[in-house]
Amino acid sequence: MRNGILRQPMSVWATAFAAVVAFMGIGLVDPILPAIAQGLHAGPSEVSLLFTSYFLVTAVAMLITGWVSSRIGGKKTLLLGLALVVVFAALAGTSGSVSELVGFRAGWGLGNALFVATALAVIVGAASGGAESAIILYEAALGLGISLGPLVGALLGDWNWRAPFFGTSVLMAAGFVLIATLLKAPPRPAVKTRLSDPIRALAHGGLSTTAFTALFYNFAFFTVLAFTPFILGMSAYGIGAVFFGWGVLVALCSVFAAPLLQRRLGSVTVLHIALALLGVLQLGIAASGHGAGVVVFAILTGIPIGICNTVFTESAMEVSDAPRPVASAGYNFVRWMGGALAPYLATKLGEEAGVAVPYLVGAVCCLIGMTILYGRRHHLRGLRRVDVQHAVVA
Repeated sequence: MRNGILRQPMSVWATAFAAVVAFMGIGLVDPILPAIAQGLHAGPSEVSLLFTSYFLVTAVAMLITGWVSSRIGGKKTLLLGLALVVVFAALAGTSGSVSELVGFRAGWGLGNALFVATALAVIVGAASGGAESAIILYEAALGLGISLGPLVGALLGDWNWRAPFFGTSVLMAAGFVLIATLLKAPPRPAVKTRLSDPIRALAHGGLSTTAFTALFYNFAFFTVLAFTPFILGMSAYGIGAVFFGWGVLVALCSVFAAPLLQRRLGSVTVLHIALALLGVLQLGIAASGHGAGVVVFAILTGIPIGICNTVFTESAMEVSDAPRPVASAGYNFVRWMGGALAPYLATKLGEEAGVAVPYLVGAVCCLIGMTILYGRRHHLRGLRRVDVQHAVVA
């Protein structure tokens, strides 16, 4: 199977490259958060709104992605999303205040939603080796993008905090050209997606269970990503190095550890283990407070985060009978709300109640996620089919 993942059409690689750059936008600002706060005379919680506006718009826009792509086609939707990111990433680099930067990140989030939701469907449709290989490839792009984001942010941000935004705009423009020239327009679906379809899809017990568990998981995830740079006490290079190491673990565990564990233990059991581990590591960060302990525990969170990313995505795509783009839109609408809420709330809690509190809340969110999984486990019986397929492929 691993060789099958690598043997893909050029159109898939072009889409995957653009996806890497798109996901770079998530961690790109991590190393430069303190520099942005200093340069724009803002506090940590104000700067954290860069994440909140980005993911809030991304979450809401997920509800229209299927409606748009079923009318103008997958390729045009990808190109529209990329064009919006190119424009708003460049505008973000020109910001003169935090409010301007937050607004431009919101526009960036709209483009990101159109691209990311459609990219997954396009990769699944065009990739060789079936849905499992396509999802692993997509999660590899996510992990690689998340790991490279902090590194690029540190390298460019050391020169000027505006540079990473302009750099992302240029890279996304390259992705636009690649997709425009290499991707053959996939056929439009026979039935156009209604605006209400993603919400209707969440009526399925398995999809709603997966989505709301992922919401609490994402709260814990983005507590680590958004708040930790403020307590590391490092330069942009130091923060970038920490989150590069973290991102490498995310990528490796997404591609290698998650499928292996699914084959041996089953998807639901793997999610329980990964959420428990993430909760324990959050408690480790809370107990460390500052220094080397925070660095070690923060990097190690990449292990359960990488596993969760792959298993949650595959579960959302396979647990219901909804078309994959519709299921993906409904699932992402709910789960990205966790990414929208966590940065501001965690940073505000850190400012008001102490640096350990956000991680304690993150650990509680992991426990809530595990409770949802257990209490609604009968809705996830359909995932046994996915686990059997993993075992057969092995």
